[in-house]
Amino acid sequence: MLIVTGATGHLGSLIVDRLLERIPAHRIGVSVRDVDKAAGLAERGVRVRAGDFTEPGGLKHAFEGAERLLVVSAAIRGGGALTANCAAVDAAREAGARHILYTSHQAASPTSFFPPQHVHAATEEHLERQGVPYTALRNGFYASALSPYLAMALKTGTLAVPQDGPVSWTAHEDLAEAAAVALAEDGVLEGITPPLTAPRTLDFADVAGILGDLTGRTVTRVVMDDAEWTSAAVAGGLPRPVAEFALTMFAASRNGEFNTTDPTLEATVGHPARTVHEVLETALRAI
Repeated sequence: MLIVTGATGHLGSLIVDRLLERIPAHRIGVSVRDVDKAAGLAERGVRVRAGDFTEPGGLKHAFEGAERLLVVSAAIRGGGALTANCAAVDAAREAGARHILYTSHQAASPTSFFPPQHVHAATEEHLERQGVPYTALRNGFYASALSPYLAMALKTGTLAVPQDGPVSWTAHEDLAEAAAVALAEDGVLEGITPPLTAPRTLDFADVAGILGDLTGRTVTRVVMDDAEWTSAAVAGGLPRPVAEFALTMFAASRNGEFNTTDPTLEATVGHPARTVHEVLETALRAI
């Protein structure tokens, strides 16, 4: 059985959808914190079981019968994410999975300016120590991270954020398809993968230009001082810890951490990756 964790989340749900296009539903299992949210998958014939990385005792049942298992990284900030990820990896090994996959990040590093990369790097090290074939899917930076900035940019005509750098913004849909391929097919994307990215890097000035093209309005990219932006974000209602966390993404991007592209993603999915233009066009419809 192929098992996917976090199957009701944004990425996990897309991965299961892509898997269902490739293999029969009875060969797919999901581990989710709230089984009620996965009722639709159960109706399609997917095995649904409760599993929470922060309660590892329950993962034995959730992962039972796993041949290959995909650990979608825990959506937890801070050290708790590493503990949770490692608990899931350990449970997958104990369940007898012969291949464990993990959704890592293109810039995984213990020295990154962006804290989640420390967690990804440490999880990769833990995964490598298990003595089980593994895949660390080094996903490109999710293009959906641009969405929170769109409404204000359209309202004010300015995309006012801290200094940044080029980022290989990559669509969830393409990364989900690559994960499904890696999970369903032996010999595809093994070990630590190359960066799984779209073929272009863009900075926020490029994003402002694309927004202008899509809306027919002038959107000007304005560079704000880090402290000024943080204060403005907090004044606008963003909790300070969230604003300070978001700032680390800008620091990492201007340090060049996400200024990488690679053809592996497109080669794996067999078609061109979605462009930022396409991602933003979809996002704008929801505003």
